[in-house]
Amino acid sequence: MQSFRTEIENPVVEKDIIELADKIAAFNNLQIDEEKFRSLRLARGVYGQRQQGVQMIRIKLPYGKVKSNQLKRIAEVSDEYSRGRLHITTRQDIQIHYVDLNRTPQLWAALERDKVTLREACGNTVRNVTASETAGIDINEPFDVSPYADALFRFFLRNPICQEMGRKFKVSFSSSDQDTGLSYMHDLGFIAKTEAGVRGFKVMLGGGLGSQPRHADLFYDFLPSDKIIPLMEGVLRIFDRYGERKSRAKARMKFLIKDIGLDRFKELVEKEQKAIEFKSVQIDADAYETSKPVNIKEIPKVEIKNHQAFETWKLTNVIPQKQKGYIAIGIKVLLGDFYTDKARLLADLVENYAAGEIRLSLRQNILIPFVKEELVPFFYQELEKLDFVEAGYNKAVDITACPGTDTCNLGIASSTGIAAELERVIAAEYPQYLKNEDLIIKISGCMNACGQHNMANIGFQGMSVRTPEKLVAPALQVLLGGGNLGDGNGIFADKVVKVPSRRGPEALRRILNDFEANSNGNKFVDYYKIKGERYFYDLLNDLQDVTNLTQEDFIDWGTNEEYVKEIGIGECAGVVIDLIATLFLESEEKIEKAKEAFVNNVYSNAIYHTYSSLVNSAKALLLAENTKTNSQANIIKLFDEHFIDTNKIDIGTSFSEFIYQIHKYAPKEEFAKKYIKDAEYFLQQVRTFRENETAVNETIN
Repeated sequence: MQSFRTEIENPVVEKDIIELADKIAAFNNLQIDEEKFRSLRLARGVYGQRQQGVQMIRIKLPYGKVKSNQLKRIAEVSDEYSRGRLHITTRQDIQIHYVDLNRTPQLWAALERDKVTLREACGNTVRNVTASETAGIDINEPFDVSPYADALFRFFLRNPICQEMGRKFKVSFSSSDQDTGLSYMHDLGFIAKTEAGVRGFKVMLGGGLGSQPRHADLFYDFLPSDKIIPLMEGVLRIFDRYGERKSRAKARMKFLIKDIGLDRFKELVEKEQKAIEFKSVQIDADAYETSKPVNIKEIPKVEIKNHQAFETWKLTNVIPQKQKGYIAIGIKVLLGDFYTDKARLLADLVENYAAGEIRLSLRQNILIPFVKEELVPFFYQELEKLDFVEAGYNKAVDITACPGTDTCNLGIASSTGIAAELERVIAAEYPQYLKNEDLIIKISGCMNACGQHNMANIGFQGMSVRTPEKLVAPALQVLLGGGNLGDGNGIFADKVVKVPSRRGPEALRRILNDFEANSNGNKFVDYYKIKGERYFYDLLNDLQDVTNLTQEDFIDWGTNEEYVKEIGIGECAGVVIDLIATLFLESEEKIEKAKEAFVNNVYSNAIYHTYSSLVNSAKALLLAENTKTNSQANIIKLFDEHFIDTNKIDIGTSFSEFIYQIHKYAPKEEFAKKYIKDAEYFLQQVRTFRENETAVNETIN
């Protein structure tokens, strides 16, 4: 690992990577609990995949912006450490697969040479901040949201308040009222607005997908841009403290808001503002580094071979841009998968003839901004060489799908296989949908909705069905009627029927045929609302019959092997570790991080690391007594009940008063210094208690 010290200029990043390498070594030597190691590696973008002994690496690319040099670096890393395939996700990340765990520190170090990070791409952290891929060029936007998304990403990266939350936290920015960032399905969604010349955002709170989708609540009609970071810090602190931690299925923020109510949540966020160092964070949008189009002195000569294909492509894949003389080009990337040879050539193309950047989209595609209008034929010619001129960018034929059973531990049925087949059906049998923007089709391999199936007009979710003979076949749940209505409003799809996967294409045909014959010009979401769930249930019901399955029905799309239902394959064998001792060691580490932040005069971080240490120490003793806890607030309450109220431990006051000093004092030097000393004292007290209890028990036994 010595090479990291010479190759990485940023000491914070260097420390991160060395820590990951050290933790991997400790895990391999059975010195660290598997669950604790899992938490750490996930927060570093290292994710177990369906195949044993290899990892998926998620590369965090804020708001989908990738410079040409970064794309080349990602391609180089994929060739060196993976298999040369890149996968664009629905959160504008890139994933690579089949990576050796022991090589992940070197992989990360290589990416950081071009300022590409893995940090907090997975795990119970703030995930990638997404945004409209047209941000900065959108003809409808009041202003470019990119600087604000970028500032938010940078402020919360490595921020102690969001490193060990109960569950992940997702944020989006939308350029305009069209809400292409899908604010209504995010924990926090920001929609660009202006009032009296002031930039700000409509704020949506508490949305989410998964097995129980929830529409976000309106939090603020208008929030000035300097308040979005303080607001999010308050939201994260409350989610960290009160969010569920025992039941993973109930740990997203949407459940916390459902439990305590929006008004109570808002009250807690406002109360938390005293503990927040920065009440206003001005974001200098003018200082944001925007990509500049290159100066093209001579337009290359072009020979278009198929003019009809070229005209169709222009109609579906060329996007207007607010900058005069420029357009953007959309590349439809089948299932979000492309290879490193194409990535390098694409990087060269945009570097030499556009603005040296691409944007990854929420629909797993690529957008090239700042293409001169007169260069459109040239770009078509060059992209055709890469097989990147398939028409239908962001149209009905452009289906979104997660990796499903290809690589994901949780995949139940193939999503990529059926997606490819449905795209083939539409292209061959419904060519009119090549230009249709109304119809959106999305597929997920399981209920977790990484493919966003339950917000689509037509959605499919991977499942399984059992025959009367107890045979198991892959299946698809068909969901209908979802859609984005704009300005923070959306509809989640209804679960209509469950059909064997091989009947998915027939289900789609029936839906489209009916829509064609009877919609009378209505959009699909309106047509579904008129007809209702029962109408479509009757239309598709006979496809649910599993008494007449053929041999083919037991083979999923995209494979020749008979289907076997496999969910949640373990990533590695468990190890036996003293969890209480581990928690105490973690408390020490958090205090050390607090002292480091204190020395650097970052008092708010020092205070939050200290708070985390106090919670951790209390949790250790509760765990020793087999007391179950489900949130930080619950830990604090139960520690008082079990140890303070019973006089087992004396700290001069209640634990709640002791720890909630964080509410009473502003994050200044004097309080930070005292709070750290309090945490050290508390850790000593609980450790002494634990040692005495252990000694007594050993004497008795």
